[in-house]
Amino acid sequence: MQLTPLRSMFLVTAIAAALPVACTAQPPANPIASPPASTPAPTLVSGLPDFTNLVQRVGPAVVNIRAEVTPRRNARSQMPDEEQIPEIFRRFFGDDMPFPGGPGGPGGPRGPRGGGGTSLGSGFLMSADGYVMTNHHVVEGADNVTVTLSDRREFTAKVVGSDEQSDVALLKIDGKGLPFLRMAPANSAKAGQWVIAIGSPFGLDHSVTAGIVSAVGRSNPYANQRYVPFIQTDVAINQGNSGGPLLNTSGEVVGINSQIFSNSGGYMGVSFAIPIDVAMSAAEQLRSTGKVSRGQLGVQVQQLTAELAKSAGLPDGNGALIAEVLPGSPAEKAGIERGDVIRSVDGRTINDSADLPPIIGSMAPGTKTKVTVFRDGRSVEKTVTVNELDDLAGGSAPRPASDSAPSRPSNGNALGVIGQDLSANDRQRMGLRTGEGVLIRNPGDSGAEAGLRPGDVVLQVGRTSVGSASALDRELASVKSGDTVMLLVRRQGSTQFIAVTAQDAQTG
Repeated sequence: MQLTPLRSMFLVTAIAAALPVACTAQPPANPIASPPASTPAPTLVSGLPDFTNLVQRVGPAVVNIRAEVTPRRNARSQMPDEEQIPEIFRRFFGDDMPFPGGPGGPGGPRGPRGGGGTSLGSGFLMSADGYVMTNHHVVEGADNVTVTLSDRREFTAKVVGSDEQSDVALLKIDGKGLPFLRMAPANSAKAGQWVIAIGSPFGLDHSVTAGIVSAVGRSNPYANQRYVPFIQTDVAINQGNSGGPLLNTSGEVVGINSQIFSNSGGYMGVSFAIPIDVAMSAAEQLRSTGKVSRGQLGVQVQQLTAELAKSAGLPDGNGALIAEVLPGSPAEKAGIERGDVIRSVDGRTINDSADLPPIIGSMAPGTKTKVTVFRDGRSVEKTVTVNELDDLAGGSAPRPASDSAPSRPSNGNALGVIGQDLSANDRQRMGLRTGEGVLIRNPGDSGAEAGLRPGDVVLQVGRTSVGSASALDRELASVKSGDTVMLLVRRQGSTQFIAVTAQDAQTG
């Protein structure tokens, strides 16, 4: 009998609760927005890409890579402090990434410095018999590498070869009839094109992100990769995407995701990929010989500024200014000189100094190439036979005053630069030729403003070599206020031209 009152109360409550709803359901007298149309609104945005079919088709060829490093003794004592590691342009697996299980974090790898741990990266199958492409820094120093396919099959991979400068590694797993990706034609990536990345950011397998190519032919001044003309994109890339493919809308690989530009360690809208033609060249050489060979001219080049271009008499600012020609190099044998500006190689225009290394580096040693240089107001063509790239060390900075020979300061010149003779010991320490170079004691106002420092060594004024303080003064004697002069300067083993404009100031 008690059920009846409870039921009555429930009905009353339900009705009371419904009253406000019924009231609010009435149309307002003055609506703030028009009511929905009876027919659907027309689509204002159309033609946006749908990557569903592409991902379903090529996704199975993208793999996850796990690289295990065995701990070494005293590894932690060799690690730098976090503040010593630059944040800009860091590797995906940089030691300053404090993510659990990730590089630099608890249980994370320490890479070539000798620590232990496990790192995760991406890669892709490039043949049905199990060749896999990834980044060098993903597997660097690894003792065991495991490749996991999208169907969860795991394979122990052999590192066929790995190249630090191109950041390319070639792996091999035992398998047949495996899914694989097609490579896009060389130089097919263009600014503005849609591109897709598939990888394992933070271990999240087969994550897909998309964006456009922002630029091509980007140089990397923050790593030893001057032979890679990077593809820059705005595709979201993070830790774990390293080594994964960058794909065009046809599902072809245009690049290998390698780096990000970041102040925080995470994605900031600027990502970089290795062009697939560069990667394939490295992979083929790694498979054939176990190493990657590159061509070299034997020159050190620098960026042209407006002042340097004007001083050299160039019609524009395009080209690579030669600051040093190494003794015995192909360039020296071909007659290329310091102060020349390389304008083209085999008809390919050199717009920027960063354009030259990838072009020459891609040539096999022994290749003959036509190099057009600008010299003394005209173009000169030289035939150069490139040789194999090797590491050539520069000299070190001299001590300002040596006791092994008398030193004479200059008497002054229009730039206000005070020079001093170098001793034989100083020249030997710097790797200079006999009678070459003048030590700067005081750069003067004009020189200091242009970037000259005490301890720099002037090798040339324009195209004329100087070997004494008096010779420096003589070459600068005709300089007038407002004139710009190119000085070839050696500083701490590096040689570069510095454009100095004479000011209305007293000699230093």
